Amino acid sequence: MNHSTHIFPALPTQRTSQALVSHAGLSVLTSFLNALDFRQLCEDRFSQFVPATATHRPGKILGTLALSLAAGGEQAADIDQLRVAPGLFGPIASDATVSRFMGRIKDQPEAFEYGFATMTRSLRSKAWAAAGSRNPARLATSANPLIIDIDASLVHVHSDKENSAGTYKGGYGFSPMIAMADYGKTNGTGEVLAVQLRPGNRGANSAKSHIEVLNQALAQLPDDFYDEHGNLHGEKILVRTDSAGSSREFLHHLQSLGIQFSTSYSLPVLKERFIRWIDEKKYWEPALTAGGEQRDDAWVIDASKVIELNDYPPGTRIYLRAEPLHPGAKATLFDTDGNRVTAFLTNSPRFNVAFLDARHRARGRCENRIKTLKSTGLGKLPYWSFTANQAWADLAMFAVNLVSWLQLAVLPGGHEAGCWDLKRWRYRLFSMAGKIVSGGRPRRLLIPKNAPEAQLLFQLQQNIRLLFQRWRHGELAA
Repeated sequence: MNHSTHIFPALPTQRTSQALVSHAGLSVLTSFLNALDFRQLCEDRFSQFVPATATHRPGKILGTLALSLAAGGEQAADIDQLRVAPGLFGPIASDATVSRFMGRIKDQPEAFEYGFATMTRSLRSKAWAAAGSRNPARLATSANPLIIDIDASLVHVHSDKENSAGTYKGGYGFSPMIAMADYGKTNGTGEVLAVQLRPGNRGANSAKSHIEVLNQALAQLPDDFYDEHGNLHGEKILVRTDSAGSSREFLHHLQSLGIQFSTSYSLPVLKERFIRWIDEKKYWEPALTAGGEQRDDAWVIDASKVIELNDYPPGTRIYLRAEPLHPGAKATLFDTDGNRVTAFLTNSPRFNVAFLDARHRARGRCENRIKTLKSTGLGKLPYWSFTANQAWADLAMFAVNLVSWLQLAVLPGGHEAGCWDLKRWRYRLFSMAGKIVSGGRPRRLLIPKNAPEAQLLFQLQQNIRLLFQRWRHGELAA
C-alpha cells in the first residue's frame, strides 16, 4: 500500500455564515479616510453626480473604488470582495450604481476634474501638515527643493478604446504623462501629483504635455509653496526629467516660473579633440553612490566651458558622467576607454558636481512609482470612454497617494514600512484575515494574535485616532 506524505495539511473546506473578513488590514485605510473627513469633502464636490436621495453617496463610492484598487483590484466589479464584509466596510454600492456614477462623470468631465483636483489638494495639505517635522513643504528650500519628477509611460490595451492609438513600440494604447513628488527615501516612497492620459501616438518629448502636467502638479501643492498673493515660490521646487524634458521651450517655461530643473541631455556630435579630453580623467572627480559614498569607477565633471549651450535659459550648466559600460551594452562614438558618457542640464544654485549627479540619478525612483501606479489600476483601463478612463487613472493615483500619506503622516519616522511599495503593503498588511464579533460590547474586529504585522496594524490604528482628535480640536490646520 502506497502512503503519500503531503507537503501541506490537506483540510476539507466548508462554507460558513460567520463574519469572516479576508482584507481586515484595509481597516487602516478606512479609518484614515474617516479621520480625513473624506465623506464631507466628496459631498461638497461631487453631490451632483448622485441623486439627492441616493443611499450611496459620492464619498462612499469613490472610497470603495480606491480601497479596491489599493487591495489589488483591477476593475470596478472587484468591489464585490468588499461587499461580502459589510461589518467592516458597510453597505457597498452595486455594480450598476457604480456604472451610473461613472456615466455621470463621463457627461460632466470638467466638473469632476475640478472637484477631484481640489479634493486631493485639500487632503494632501492636511496630510502634509500632520507630518510635522517631516512635512515636505516645510523642508523645501532653494538648497534642498521639493523634487517633481515628470515622465511618460505606455499603457497597452487589447481592445479599441476612445483616443487609443499606436505606440512607438509597435503596441496600441495610451501614453500618459505623469508628475510625481519625491521627498526623499527617509520620508516614504513619494506620491503622484498628476496623471494626464494621452493617446498612444503622443510623443514623450512634447513640451506642451510637460507644461500641462506641470501646471496640474503645481496646482496640487499646499499653500506653503505660494505667497499671500498666490505667487509660486519656484526656488523651492526642482523639476527632474529624462532627456524628453530637455526641450528649450519647456526649460524656458521653468525659468519663467523661477523653478529649478535637472534634466538628462542627449550629447551632440562631438569633435575628436573633445573625445580625447573625455579620456583625461585627471580633470574629473569621483561620483557618489546613492548612499553618498565615493565610487572608484565613475567620474563627473562640469563641462559648461567645453560644450556650448545655445538658446538655453541663462545659468544653465551641463555636467558629464563617465562610468563603465554595462555588460552587453554597445559603445557609441563617445563611449571611449570602456566608459559610457552621459550628460544632464541644471540651473541649480548648488555647484557640488558629485551631489548634483547623485540627485539627478535618483530620478530612477520615479520608475518604481509608475510601476506601482500601473499595478494599482492605470495598467488596465476598464472603460471605452476616454473621460471615464481618465477618472479611473485619477482614482488609481488617489489609491497610491492614500498609502503614501499613511507612510508620511501616520507611520513613525524610521519605521521599516516607510519604504514599502504598495505591493508589499498588500501582502503584509491589507490581506490580513480577521473576524467580526459582537456581543454585550460594540462590534470588534479580531485578527490573529501571531500575525507578523499585527503590531503594525494596532500602531497605525492608534496613531490615526490621535490624528483624528488633533484635527477635530483644531490642533492641526492645513
